[in-house]
Amino acid sequence: MSYNGLSVLYIDWEFDMTDPSLEKKFKQRKSALLEKAQAIRKDLSKSVDADFAEQVTERENDEVLEGLLAETNAEIQTIDRALKRLEKGTYGLCTLCGEAINGERLSILPGADHCIKCASQSDRRV
Repeated sequence: MSYNGLSVLYIDWEFDMTDPSLEKKFKQRKSALLEKAQAIRKDLSKSVDADFAEQVTERENDEVLEGLLAETNAEIQTIDRALKRLEKGTYGLCTLCGEAINGERLSILPGADHCIKCASQSDRRV
């Protein structure tokens, strides 16, 4: 998914920054992601087939699973950072400039830690 040309992780739940259950929603999402990561790791740890042709197919599938695991882990890290900001009372503020992050951006990307201006500048440097 992209937002103003930026790649973003999409968290699939209703968002309201004033919602007192925001922390609970983050933790529920993290729990679901941890279960997903565990299932992926289990699939990746399965034994390899003796047939070489089948091994090639399994390796291709493993590459897809590894990509899914990386995305899942990245979203877990995003949630962990958001939970820390909630705890410190800085959630919704850009970690670079300190300005408030636009509510529309947070509704699309609740774990956002940069305002759109700082995120855009950061993307240009990469």
